[in-house]
Amino acid sequence: MCGLGSRRNRICERPLVSKSYRVLVPGRAVGAVVNLTEPLSLWGGFDVETGRIIDRNHPQVGVELTGRIVGMRHGRGSSSSSSVLAEGLRLGTAPAGFILEESDPILVIGALVAGRLYQASCPVLVGPIPLQYTGHVEIDCDKTPPVTKIDH
Repeated sequence: MCGLGSRRNRICERPLVSKSYRVLVPGRAVGAVVNLTEPLSLWGGFDVETGRIIDRNHPQVGVELTGRIVGMRHGRGSSSSSSVLAEGLRLGTAPAGFILEESDPILVIGALVAGRLYQASCPVLVGPIPLQYTGHVEIDCDKTPPVTKIDH
């Protein structure tokens, strides 16, 4: 549904194609989509000070993840990635949320711990990644479907 206002300031929300999302960590987040072409290990691959990918072997090295909705197949190891995600959420440099193709317990633990310790929200969902979409997405786990694209 499109909001009222001038054409320039109108915000339109449209559900993405699929309603089949599974919520692993509830919450709400809005951010620009960044789709990672390869899985990322936050441990050694994400700089909590800058919010950027620092893994020199990752094809998207240098991309900033702060406040963005990250789409990727799954995380890539180290169990320490959960503590990196929690620290990034504490510092305000972490992604706003994740949409994964496969469940990743390490990201789930990091998001849950940060929620408990720092009252930080980082929803994690499993479902179709909006690969062709590069605009903003809202994740709201109280809605059906929980993922909506927003055009500004």
